[in-house]
Amino acid sequence: MNKNNADFDVIIVGGGSNGLSAGCYLGLEGKKVLVLEALDKVGGMASSGYLIPEAPEHLVHPCALDMMSMRVHSHVPQELELERHGFKMVELAPGYVYLHPDGSSIIFWRDRLKTAAEIRRYSERDAEAFLEFMNVIDMFMDIALPMMRVDPAKLNLSAKLKVVGTALKNRKLKPQLMALMTGSAHQAARERFEHPVTISAMCALTGLAGDITADGGGIYYALLGFLHRFGVGRVLGGMQQLSNAMRSRLEELGGEVLTSATVTEIIASRGQVKGVRLADGREFTAHAVIAGCHPKVALEMVSPGEIPSYLLTRIAMAPANAKGSGPLKVDLALRGQISVPRFEAARGDGIDLRKTCLLIGTEEAVLENFAASARGEVPKLPYITMAAPSAVDPSQAPAGQDVFYVYPPVMPVRPNEGWDALRERVADQVIEQISEYVEGVKGQVIGRWIEAAPDFTARLNTVNGCVVHIDTTTMRSSTMRPAHGLGGDTLPVVGLYLGSAGSHPGGGVNGMAGRLAAKRVTRYLAKTP
Repeated sequence: MNKNNADFDVIIVGGGSNGLSAGCYLGLEGKKVLVLEALDKVGGMASSGYLIPEAPEHLVHPCALDMMSMRVHSHVPQELELERHGFKMVELAPGYVYLHPDGSSIIFWRDRLKTAAEIRRYSERDAEAFLEFMNVIDMFMDIALPMMRVDPAKLNLSAKLKVVGTALKNRKLKPQLMALMTGSAHQAARERFEHPVTISAMCALTGLAGDITADGGGIYYALLGFLHRFGVGRVLGGMQQLSNAMRSRLEELGGEVLTSATVTEIIASRGQVKGVRLADGREFTAHAVIAGCHPKVALEMVSPGEIPSYLLTRIAMAPANAKGSGPLKVDLALRGQISVPRFEAARGDGIDLRKTCLLIGTEEAVLENFAASARGEVPKLPYITMAAPSAVDPSQAPAGQDVFYVYPPVMPVRPNEGWDALRERVADQVIEQISEYVEGVKGQVIGRWIEAAPDFTARLNTVNGCVVHIDTTTMRSSTMRPAHGLGGDTLPVVGLYLGSAGSHPGGGVNGMAGRLAAKRVTRYLAKTP
Protein backbone atom coordinates (compact mmCIF):
# COMPACT_ATOMS: atom_id res chain seq x y z
CA MET A 1 0.00 0.00 0.00
CA ASN A 2 1.22 3.49 -0.82
CA LYS A 3 1.59 4.96 2.68
CA ASN A 4 2.31 8.44 1.29
CA ASN A 5 -1.05 8.82 -0.43
CA ALA A 6 -4.11 8.56 1.79
CA ASP A 7 -6.59 10.26 -0.57
CA PHE A 8 -8.96 8.13 -2.68
CA ASP A 9 -11.97 8.52 -4.91
CA VAL A 10 -13.80 5.81 -2.96
CA ILE A 11 -13.12 3.91 0.25
CA ILE A 12 -14.96 0.63 0.82
CA VAL A 13 -15.45 -0.58 4.38
CA GLY A 14 -15.48 -4.39 4.31
CA GLY A 15 -13.70 -6.80 2.00
CA GLY A 16 -16.44 -9.36 1.54
CA SER A 17 -17.84 -10.36 -1.85
CA ASN A 18 -19.92 -7.18 -2.15
CA GLY A 19 -17.16 -4.83 -1.04
CA LEU A 20 -14.74 -6.42 -3.50
CA SER A 21 -17.37 -6.39 -6.24
CA ALA A 22 -17.98 -2.68 -5.69
CA GLY A 23 -14.24 -2.03 -5.82
CA CYS A 24 -13.84 -3.93 -9.09
CA TYR A 25 -16.70 -2.09 -10.81
CA LEU A 26 -15.30 1.26 -9.66
CA GLY A 27 -11.89 0.18 -10.87
CA LEU A 28 -13.38 -0.50 -14.29
CA GLU A 29 -14.49 3.15 -14.26
CA GLY A 30 -10.92 4.25 -13.52
CA LYS A 31 -11.60 5.27 -9.93
CA LYS A 32 -8.93 5.20 -7.24
CA VAL A 33 -10.26 2.66 -4.72
CA LEU A 34 -9.23 1.45 -1.27
CA VAL A 35 -10.85 -1.59 0.36
CA LEU A 36 -10.44 -1.92 4.14
CA GLU A 37 -10.98 -5.33 5.74
CA ALA A 38 -10.84 -5.94 9.51
CA LEU A 39 -9.88 -9.62 9.20
CA ASP A 40 -6.49 -10.86 8.06
CA LYS A 41 -7.83 -11.87 4.64
CA VAL A 42 -10.64 -10.87 2.31
CA GLY A 43 -13.87 -12.80 1.85
CA GLY A 44 -15.93 -12.44 5.02
CA MET A 45 -18.82 -14.86 4.62
CA ALA A 46 -17.40 -15.97 1.26
CA SER A 47 -14.20 -17.40 2.72
CA SER A 48 -12.58 -20.72 3.52
CA GLY A 49 -9.43 -21.86 5.24
CA TYR A 50 -7.55 -24.57 7.10
CA LEU A 51 -9.05 -23.76 10.49
CA ILE A 52 -8.99 -27.08 12.37
CA PRO A 53 -5.67 -27.54 14.22
CA GLU A 54 -6.08 -31.33 14.36
CA ALA A 55 -6.75 -31.46 10.61
CA PRO A 56 -4.51 -28.90 8.84
CA GLU A 57 -5.25 -30.34 5.37
CA HIS A 58 -9.05 -30.22 5.58
CA LEU A 59 -10.47 -27.04 4.03
CA VAL A 60 -13.26 -25.47 6.08
CA HIS A 61 -16.06 -23.25 4.76
CA PRO A 62 -17.21 -21.44 7.91
CA CYS A 63 -20.18 -19.75 6.23
CA ALA A 64 -21.20 -19.84 2.53
CA LEU A 65 -20.63 -22.95 0.42
CA ASP A 66 -23.09 -23.22 -2.48
CA MET A 67 -23.22 -20.78 -5.38
CA MET A 68 -26.90 -20.54 -6.25
CA SER A 69 -27.19 -16.77 -5.96
CA MET A 70 -24.19 -16.00 -8.16
CA ARG A 71 -25.61 -18.29 -10.84
CA VAL A 72 -28.71 -16.08 -10.78
CA HIS A 73 -26.44 -13.07 -11.32
CA SER A 74 -23.87 -14.82 -13.51
CA HIS A 75 -23.05 -11.59 -15.36
CA VAL A 76 -20.99 -10.45 -12.35
CA PRO A 77 -18.12 -12.95 -12.71
CA GLN A 78 -18.28 -12.52 -16.48
CA GLU A 79 -18.14 -8.72 -16.35
CA LEU A 80 -15.28 -8.85 -13.87
CA GLU A 81 -13.40 -11.57 -15.82
CA LEU A 82 -12.89 -13.59 -12.67
CA GLU A 83 -11.95 -16.80 -14.48
CA ARG A 84 -8.66 -15.16 -15.51
CA HIS A 85 -7.93 -14.81 -11.80
CA GLY A 86 -8.55 -18.41 -10.76
CA PHE A 87 -12.31 -18.53 -10.20
CA LYS A 88 -14.01 -21.63 -11.53
CA MET A 89 -17.50 -22.80 -10.68
CA VAL A 90 -18.97 -26.24 -11.40
CA GLU A 91 -22.62 -27.23 -11.31
CA LEU A 92 -23.86 -29.89 -8.89
CA ALA A 93 -26.05 -32.36 -10.72
CA PRO A 94 -28.12 -33.31 -8.88
CA GLY A 95 -28.05 -30.37 -6.50
CA TYR A 96 -30.31 -30.62 -3.44
CA VAL A 97 -31.66 -33.96 -2.18
CA TYR A 98 -34.23 -34.38 0.56
CA LEU A 99 -33.82 -37.47 2.78
CA HIS A 100 -36.85 -38.71 4.75
CA PRO A 101 -36.39 -40.83 7.90
CA ASP A 102 -38.12 -43.84 6.27
CA GLY A 103 -35.43 -44.09 3.57
CA SER A 104 -37.37 -42.17 0.93
CA SER A 105 -35.74 -39.31 -0.98
CA ILE A 106 -36.63 -36.55 -3.41
CA ILE A 107 -34.02 -35.05 -5.69
CA PHE A 108 -34.59 -31.42 -6.65
CA TRP A 109 -33.26 -31.68 -10.17
CA ARG A 110 -32.65 -28.61 -12.28
CA ASP A 111 -35.15 -30.15 -14.72
CA ARG A 112 -38.59 -29.67 -13.16
CA LEU A 113 -40.02 -32.64 -15.04
CA LYS A 114 -37.41 -34.88 -13.42
CA THR A 115 -38.28 -33.39 -10.03
CA ALA A 116 -41.97 -34.07 -10.72
CA ALA A 117 -41.03 -37.67 -11.57
CA GLU A 118 -39.35 -37.92 -8.15
CA ILE A 119 -42.53 -36.74 -6.44
CA ARG A 120 -44.68 -39.05 -8.61
CA ARG A 121 -43.08 -42.05 -6.86
CA TYR A 122 -45.13 -41.04 -3.80
CA SER A 123 -48.17 -39.29 -5.24
CA GLU A 124 -49.43 -38.73 -8.78
CA ARG A 125 -51.58 -35.88 -7.47
CA ASP A 126 -48.58 -34.20 -5.82
CA ALA A 127 -46.55 -34.46 -9.03
CA GLU A 128 -49.24 -32.65 -11.02
CA ALA A 129 -49.71 -30.11 -8.24
CA PHE A 130 -45.95 -29.47 -8.27
CA LEU A 131 -45.91 -28.69 -12.00
CA GLU A 132 -48.89 -26.35 -11.58
CA PHE A 133 -47.16 -24.70 -8.63
CA MET A 134 -44.06 -24.12 -10.75
CA ASN A 135 -46.18 -22.00 -13.10
CA VAL A 136 -46.92 -19.68 -10.18
CA ILE A 137 -43.27 -19.63 -9.13
CA ASP A 138 -42.24 -18.91 -12.72
CA MET A 139 -44.53 -15.90 -12.72
CA PHE A 140 -42.96 -14.68 -9.50
CA MET A 141 -39.45 -15.21 -10.90
CA ASP A 142 -40.28 -13.35 -14.12
CA ILE A 143 -41.52 -10.43 -12.04
CA ALA A 144 -38.76 -10.47 -9.43
CA LEU A 145 -35.63 -11.11 -11.49
CA PRO A 146 -35.78 -7.97 -13.67
CA MET A 147 -36.18 -5.84 -10.54
CA MET A 148 -33.42 -7.67 -8.65
CA ARG A 149 -30.95 -6.71 -11.35
CA VAL A 150 -31.58 -2.96 -11.39
CA ASP A 151 -31.39 -0.03 -9.01
CA PRO A 152 -34.84 0.08 -7.36
CA ALA A 153 -34.53 3.84 -6.81
CA LYS A 154 -34.46 4.49 -10.57
CA LEU A 155 -37.30 4.55 -13.10
CA ASN A 156 -36.24 1.27 -14.75
CA LEU A 157 -38.90 1.57 -17.44
CA SER A 158 -37.66 -1.44 -19.43
CA ALA A 159 -37.66 -3.72 -16.36
CA LYS A 160 -41.11 -2.49 -15.33
CA LEU A 161 -42.48 -3.12 -18.82
CA LYS A 162 -41.24 -6.71 -18.54
CA VAL A 163 -43.02 -7.03 -15.21
CA VAL A 164 -46.25 -5.65 -16.66
CA GLY A 165 -45.97 -8.00 -19.62
CA THR A 166 -45.51 -10.98 -17.31
CA ALA A 167 -48.48 -9.92 -15.18
CA LEU A 168 -50.76 -9.55 -18.21
CA LYS A 169 -49.61 -12.83 -19.75
CA ASN A 170 -50.25 -14.71 -16.50
CA ARG A 171 -53.19 -12.72 -15.11
CA LYS A 172 -55.15 -15.91 -14.39
CA LEU A 173 -52.42 -16.89 -11.93
CA LYS A 174 -52.50 -13.57 -10.07
CA PRO A 175 -54.77 -14.80 -7.22
CA GLN A 176 -52.43 -17.74 -6.60
CA LEU A 177 -49.38 -15.49 -6.68
CA MET A 178 -50.92 -13.06 -4.19
CA ALA A 179 -51.83 -15.95 -1.90
CA LEU A 180 -48.25 -17.21 -2.10
CA MET A 181 -46.70 -13.81 -1.36
CA THR A 182 -48.97 -13.04 1.58
CA GLY A 183 -49.29 -16.52 3.09
CA SER A 184 -46.71 -18.73 4.75
CA ALA A 185 -44.44 -21.31 3.14
CA HIS A 186 -46.01 -23.97 5.33
CA GLN A 187 -49.49 -22.98 4.18
CA ALA A 188 -48.44 -23.20 0.53
CA ALA A 189 -47.11 -26.73 1.04
CA ARG A 190 -50.22 -27.84 2.90
CA GLU A 191 -52.57 -26.30 0.31
CA ARG A 192 -50.99 -28.12 -2.60
CA PHE A 193 -49.55 -31.43 -1.48
CA GLU A 194 -50.85 -34.52 0.30
CA HIS A 195 -47.96 -36.93 0.82
CA PRO A 196 -45.83 -36.45 3.97
CA VAL A 197 -42.58 -36.89 2.03
CA THR A 198 -43.52 -34.14 -0.45
CA ILE A 199 -44.71 -31.78 2.28
CA SER A 200 -41.61 -32.41 4.38
CA ALA A 201 -39.30 -31.81 1.42
CA MET A 202 -40.95 -28.44 0.71
CA CYS A 203 -40.79 -27.41 4.38
CA ALA A 204 -37.12 -28.41 4.65
CA LEU A 205 -36.19 -26.46 1.53
CA THR A 206 -38.05 -23.25 2.33
CA GLY A 207 -36.97 -23.33 5.99
CA LEU A 208 -33.49 -22.43 4.74
CA ALA A 209 -34.85 -18.92 4.02
CA GLY A 210 -36.81 -18.30 7.23
CA ASP A 211 -39.70 -19.24 9.49
CA ILE A 212 -42.07 -21.32 7.38
CA THR A 213 -45.07 -20.17 9.45
CA ALA A 214 -44.45 -16.44 8.90
CA ASP A 215 -46.96 -14.50 6.80
CA GLY A 216 -45.24 -13.47 3.58
CA GLY A 217 -42.90 -16.45 3.82
CA GLY A 218 -44.35 -17.95 0.66
CA ILE A 219 -41.71 -15.84 -1.07
CA TYR A 220 -39.19 -18.43 0.17
CA TYR A 221 -40.26 -20.67 -2.71
CA ALA A 222 -38.02 -18.46 -4.83
CA LEU A 223 -35.38 -21.00 -3.73
CA LEU A 224 -37.27 -23.60 -5.73
CA GLY A 225 -37.40 -21.26 -8.70
CA PHE A 226 -33.65 -20.57 -8.47
CA LEU A 227 -32.91 -24.31 -8.24
CA HIS A 228 -34.87 -25.15 -11.36
CA ARG A 229 -33.84 -22.16 -13.40
CA PHE A 230 -30.14 -21.84 -12.52
CA GLY A 231 -29.03 -24.96 -10.67
CA VAL A 232 -26.51 -25.13 -7.81
CA GLY A 233 -22.82 -24.33 -8.20
CA ARG A 234 -19.70 -24.91 -6.17
CA VAL A 235 -16.36 -23.06 -6.35
CA LEU A 236 -13.41 -25.31 -7.16
CA GLY A 237 -10.69 -24.85 -4.57
CA GLY A 238 -13.14 -23.52 -2.00
CA MET A 239 -15.09 -20.31 -1.54
CA GLN A 240 -11.88 -18.38 -0.80
CA GLN A 241 -10.98 -18.77 -4.47
CA LEU A 242 -13.86 -16.46 -5.40
CA SER A 243 -12.78 -13.78 -2.92
CA ASN A 244 -9.14 -14.09 -3.91
CA ALA A 245 -10.07 -13.78 -7.58
CA MET A 246 -12.05 -10.60 -6.86
CA ARG A 247 -9.15 -9.13 -4.92
CA SER A 248 -6.73 -10.01 -7.73
CA ARG A 249 -8.99 -8.37 -10.29
CA LEU A 250 -9.37 -5.26 -8.13
CA GLU A 251 -5.61 -4.91 -7.76
CA GLU A 252 -5.18 -5.47 -11.49
CA LEU A 253 -7.48 -2.48 -12.00
CA GLY A 254 -5.31 -0.35 -9.72
CA GLY A 255 -7.32 -0.73 -6.51
CA GLU A 256 -5.71 -1.28 -3.13
CA VAL A 257 -6.70 -3.68 -0.36
CA LEU A 258 -5.67 -3.33 3.27
CA THR A 259 -6.40 -6.27 5.61
CA SER A 260 -6.24 -6.29 9.42
CA ALA A 261 -7.60 -2.75 9.10
CA THR A 262 -10.48 -2.14 11.50
CA VAL A 263 -12.50 0.98 10.73
CA THR A 264 -13.72 2.74 13.87
CA GLU A 265 -15.24 5.85 12.29
CA ILE A 266 -16.69 6.88 8.96
CA ILE A 267 -15.76 10.52 9.14
CA ALA A 268 -18.45 12.99 8.13
CA SER A 269 -18.91 16.70 8.69
CA ARG A 270 -21.87 18.96 7.91
CA GLY A 271 -23.71 16.19 6.09
CA GLN A 272 -20.76 15.25 3.85
CA VAL A 273 -18.57 12.14 4.04
CA LYS A 274 -14.85 12.88 4.39
CA GLY A 275 -13.16 9.52 4.81
CA VAL A 276 -12.47 6.93 7.52
CA ARG A 277 -10.43 6.48 10.68
CA LEU A 278 -8.85 3.15 11.66
CA ALA A 279 -8.41 1.65 15.11
CA ASP A 280 -4.68 2.36 14.92
CA GLY A 281 -5.36 6.07 14.34
CA ARG A 282 -4.64 6.24 10.63
CA GLU A 283 -7.01 8.29 8.50
CA PHE A 284 -7.84 8.07 4.81
CA THR A 285 -9.86 10.63 2.87
CA ALA A 286 -12.25 9.99 0.00
CA HIS A 287 -15.00 11.63 -2.01
CA ALA A 288 -17.32 8.67 -1.31
CA VAL A 289 -17.51 5.74 1.11
CA ILE A 290 -19.31 2.45 0.50
CA ALA A 291 -20.27 0.37 3.53
CA GLY A 292 -19.74 -3.25 2.55
CA CYS A 293 -20.53 -4.24 6.14
CA HIS A 294 -23.86 -4.58 7.95
CA PRO A 295 -25.96 -1.37 7.56
CA LYS A 296 -26.46 -0.99 11.33
CA VAL A 297 -22.74 -1.35 11.97
CA ALA A 298 -21.99 1.15 9.21
CA LEU A 299 -24.39 3.88 10.31
CA GLU A 300 -23.28 3.61 13.92
CA MET A 301 -19.69 4.23 12.77
CA VAL A 302 -20.57 7.57 11.17
CA SER A 303 -19.36 10.61 13.11
CA PRO A 304 -21.75 11.41 15.98
CA GLY A 305 -24.67 13.65 15.09
CA GLU A 306 -24.43 13.12 11.33
CA ILE A 307 -27.07 10.38 11.08
CA PRO A 308 -30.48 11.40 12.52
CA SER A 309 -31.25 9.50 15.70
CA TYR A 310 -34.56 8.22 14.34
CA LEU A 311 -32.74 6.49 11.48
CA LEU A 312 -30.26 4.92 13.89
CA THR A 313 -33.24 3.60 15.85
CA ARG A 314 -34.93 2.38 12.67
CA ILE A 315 -31.91 0.40 11.49
CA ALA A 316 -31.30 -0.93 15.00
CA MET A 317 -34.83 -2.34 14.96
CA ALA A 318 -34.63 -3.79 11.46
CA PRO A 319 -35.25 -7.54 11.83
CA ALA A 320 -32.15 -9.74 11.88
CA ASN A 321 -32.83 -13.31 13.03
CA ALA A 322 -35.79 -11.56 14.66
CA LYS A 323 -37.75 -14.76 15.35
CA GLY A 324 -34.98 -15.93 17.69
CA SER A 325 -33.50 -18.47 15.32
CA GLY A 326 -30.28 -18.46 13.37
CA PRO A 327 -27.89 -21.02 11.90
CA LEU A 328 -25.30 -23.18 13.59
CA LYS A 329 -22.24 -24.20 11.59
CA VAL A 330 -20.25 -27.38 12.26
CA ASP A 331 -17.37 -28.34 9.96
CA LEU A 332 -16.06 -31.87 10.45
CA ALA A 333 -12.69 -33.26 9.35
CA LEU A 334 -13.14 -37.00 8.80
CA ARG A 335 -10.53 -39.76 8.56
CA GLY A 336 -12.72 -41.53 6.01
CA GLN A 337 -15.45 -40.68 3.51
CA ILE A 338 -19.19 -40.31 3.97
CA SER A 339 -21.77 -42.40 2.12
CA VAL A 340 -25.56 -42.64 1.91
CA PRO A 341 -26.13 -46.36 1.21
CA ARG A 342 -29.59 -46.73 2.77
CA PHE A 343 -31.10 -44.04 0.57
CA GLU A 344 -29.20 -45.04 -2.57
CA ALA A 345 -30.37 -48.64 -2.14
CA ALA A 346 -33.98 -47.53 -1.69
CA ARG A 347 -33.75 -45.51 -4.90
CA GLY A 348 -32.15 -48.31 -6.91
CA ASP A 349 -31.21 -46.01 -9.80
CA GLY A 350 -27.45 -45.84 -9.19
CA ILE A 351 -27.38 -42.08 -8.53
CA ASP A 352 -24.45 -41.05 -6.32
CA LEU A 353 -25.87 -38.95 -3.49
CA ARG A 354 -22.43 -38.37 -1.93
CA LYS A 355 -21.78 -35.38 -4.17
CA THR A 356 -25.06 -33.60 -3.46
CA CYS A 357 -26.33 -31.19 -0.83
CA LEU A 358 -28.42 -33.27 1.60
CA LEU A 359 -31.48 -32.02 3.50
CA ILE A 360 -32.99 -33.83 6.49
CA GLY A 361 -36.01 -32.73 8.51
CA THR A 362 -39.68 -33.69 8.45
CA GLU A 363 -42.53 -31.18 8.43
CA GLU A 364 -42.86 -31.71 12.20
CA ALA A 365 -39.12 -31.24 12.71
CA VAL A 366 -38.95 -27.94 10.82
CA LEU A 367 -41.91 -26.57 12.79
CA GLU A 368 -40.42 -27.82 16.09
CA ASN A 369 -37.04 -26.25 15.31
CA PHE A 370 -38.50 -22.77 14.77
CA ALA A 371 -40.80 -23.04 17.80
CA ALA A 372 -38.04 -24.31 20.12
CA SER A 373 -35.56 -21.68 18.97
CA ALA A 374 -38.09 -18.92 19.60
CA ARG A 375 -38.28 -20.17 23.21
CA GLY A 376 -34.49 -20.15 23.53
CA GLU A 377 -34.35 -23.95 23.52
CA VAL A 378 -32.19 -26.26 21.42
CA PRO A 379 -34.44 -28.20 19.01
CA LYS A 380 -34.70 -31.94 19.63
CA LEU A 381 -35.70 -33.09 16.14
CA PRO A 382 -33.12 -33.08 13.33
CA TYR A 383 -33.43 -30.38 10.68
CA ILE A 384 -30.04 -30.09 9.00
CA THR A 385 -28.39 -29.32 5.65
CA MET A 386 -25.09 -31.06 4.95
CA ALA A 387 -22.58 -31.64 2.18
CA ALA A 388 -19.13 -33.08 1.59
CA PRO A 389 -17.27 -30.42 -0.45
CA SER A 390 -14.38 -32.86 -0.90
CA ALA A 391 -16.72 -35.28 -2.73
CA VAL A 392 -17.01 -32.72 -5.55
CA ASP A 393 -13.48 -31.32 -5.20
CA PRO A 394 -11.06 -33.93 -3.72
CA SER A 395 -8.36 -31.26 -3.29
CA GLN A 396 -10.22 -30.01 -0.19
CA ALA A 397 -9.20 -32.99 1.98
CA PRO A 398 -6.44 -35.63 2.04
CA ALA A 399 -6.91 -38.64 -0.25
CA GLY A 400 -9.58 -41.02 1.03
CA GLN A 401 -10.88 -38.49 3.57
CA ASP A 402 -13.68 -35.94 3.65
CA VAL A 403 -14.45 -32.54 5.08
CA PHE A 404 -18.13 -32.46 5.99
CA TYR A 405 -20.14 -29.21 6.03
CA VAL A 406 -23.01 -29.45 8.54
CA TYR A 407 -25.50 -26.57 8.74
CA PRO A 408 -28.51 -26.75 11.06
CA PRO A 409 -30.33 -23.64 9.78
CA VAL A 410 -32.58 -23.17 12.82
CA MET A 411 -30.96 -22.91 16.25
CA PRO A 412 -31.62 -20.41 19.08
CA VAL A 413 -29.76 -17.13 18.64
CA ARG A 414 -29.74 -16.63 22.41
CA PRO A 415 -30.28 -20.02 24.07
CA ASN A 416 -31.40 -19.97 27.68
CA GLU A 417 -28.23 -21.77 28.78
CA GLY A 418 -25.92 -19.67 26.61
CA TRP A 419 -23.80 -20.90 23.71
CA ASP A 420 -20.63 -21.15 25.77
CA ALA A 421 -22.26 -23.93 27.79
CA LEU A 422 -23.97 -25.55 24.78
CA ARG A 423 -21.61 -25.31 21.83
CA GLU A 424 -19.81 -28.67 22.17
CA ARG A 425 -22.86 -30.52 23.47
CA VAL A 426 -25.05 -29.39 20.56
CA ALA A 427 -22.32 -30.35 18.07
CA ASP A 428 -22.36 -33.86 19.59
CA GLN A 429 -26.15 -33.94 19.25
CA VAL A 430 -25.96 -32.89 15.60
CA ILE A 431 -23.39 -35.60 14.82
CA GLU A 432 -25.68 -38.21 16.41
CA GLN A 433 -28.61 -36.97 14.33
CA ILE A 434 -26.86 -36.93 10.96
CA SER A 435 -25.38 -40.38 11.64
CA GLU A 436 -28.89 -41.80 11.33
CA TYR A 437 -28.83 -40.72 7.68
CA VAL A 438 -25.17 -40.66 6.63
CA GLU A 439 -22.51 -43.30 7.22
CA GLY A 440 -18.83 -42.49 7.77
CA VAL A 441 -19.31 -39.68 10.31
CA LYS A 442 -19.74 -41.21 13.75
CA GLY A 443 -16.40 -42.32 15.14
CA GLN A 444 -14.51 -40.82 12.20
CA VAL A 445 -14.14 -37.19 13.34
CA ILE A 446 -10.53 -35.96 13.51
CA GLY A 447 -11.44 -32.41 14.45
CA ARG A 448 -14.25 -29.89 14.13
CA TRP A 449 -14.93 -26.17 13.78
CA ILE A 450 -18.12 -24.84 15.41
CA GLU A 451 -19.77 -21.43 15.04
CA ALA A 452 -23.10 -20.30 16.49
CA ALA A 453 -24.84 -16.91 16.29
CA PRO A 454 -22.50 -15.07 18.69
CA ASP A 455 -19.49 -16.44 16.81
CA PHE A 456 -20.84 -15.11 13.50
CA THR A 457 -21.41 -11.76 15.21
CA ALA A 458 -17.88 -11.61 16.65
CA ARG A 459 -16.07 -12.78 13.51
CA LEU A 460 -18.17 -11.21 10.77
CA ASN A 461 -19.58 -8.15 12.54
CA THR A 462 -23.16 -9.18 11.85
CA VAL A 463 -26.18 -8.37 14.01
CA ASN A 464 -27.76 -11.26 15.95
CA GLY A 465 -25.53 -13.59 13.96
CA CYS A 466 -27.72 -13.01 10.88
CA VAL A 467 -25.67 -14.07 7.86
CA VAL A 468 -28.01 -12.32 5.40
CA HIS A 469 -27.81 -9.11 7.48
CA ILE A 470 -31.55 -8.36 7.34
CA ASP A 471 -34.37 -10.94 7.40
CA THR A 472 -35.79 -11.76 3.98
CA THR A 473 -39.44 -10.72 3.77
CA THR A 474 -41.66 -8.91 1.29
CA MET A 475 -41.43 -5.87 3.58
CA ARG A 476 -37.62 -5.85 3.37
CA SER A 477 -37.08 -5.78 -0.37
CA SER A 478 -36.31 -3.17 -3.04
CA THR A 479 -36.03 0.34 -1.52
CA MET A 480 -37.36 -1.04 1.79
CA ARG A 481 -34.12 -2.96 2.35
CA PRO A 482 -32.66 -2.49 4.92
CA ALA A 483 -35.36 -0.05 6.13
CA HIS A 484 -37.62 2.72 4.90
CA GLY A 485 -35.52 5.78 4.05
CA LEU A 486 -32.28 3.80 3.82
CA GLY A 487 -32.71 1.80 0.63
CA GLY A 488 -32.72 4.61 -1.89
CA ASP A 489 -30.04 6.33 -3.93
CA THR A 490 -28.78 8.61 -1.16
CA LEU A 491 -28.32 8.72 2.61
CA PRO A 492 -28.47 11.67 5.02
CA VAL A 493 -24.68 11.90 4.70
CA VAL A 494 -23.80 12.86 1.13
CA GLY A 495 -21.29 10.50 -0.42
CA LEU A 496 -22.08 7.56 1.90
CA TYR A 497 -23.62 4.46 0.32
CA LEU A 498 -24.75 1.05 1.56
CA GLY A 499 -23.40 -1.87 -0.44
CA SER A 500 -23.75 -5.09 1.58
CA ALA A 501 -26.18 -7.99 1.70
CA GLY A 502 -28.31 -5.73 3.89
CA SER A 503 -29.18 -3.66 0.83
CA HIS A 504 -30.88 -4.49 -2.48
CA PRO A 505 -31.14 -7.19 -3.84
CA GLY A 506 -30.41 -8.96 -0.54
CA GLY A 507 -28.50 -11.93 0.82
CA GLY A 508 -26.46 -14.52 -1.00
CA VAL A 509 -22.96 -14.48 -2.42
CA ASN A 510 -23.42 -12.73 -5.77
CA GLY A 511 -21.73 -9.30 -5.71
CA MET A 512 -24.91 -7.56 -6.90
CA ALA A 513 -25.29 -5.24 -3.91
CA GLY A 514 -21.71 -4.10 -4.46
CA ARG A 515 -22.30 -3.67 -8.19
CA LEU A 516 -25.36 -1.51 -7.49
CA ALA A 517 -23.48 0.63 -4.95
CA ALA A 518 -20.64 1.14 -7.42
CA LYS A 519 -23.06 2.35 -10.08
CA ARG A 520 -24.62 4.80 -7.62
CA VAL A 521 -21.21 6.11 -6.59
CA THR A 522 -20.13 6.49 -10.23
CA ARG A 523 -23.18 8.66 -10.91
CA TYR A 524 -22.50 10.68 -7.78
CA LEU A 525 -18.83 11.28 -8.61
CA ALA A 526 -19.75 12.37 -12.13
CA LYS A 527 -21.79 15.21 -10.59
CA THR A 528 -19.24 16.11 -7.91
CA PRO A 529 -16.58 18.76 -8.61
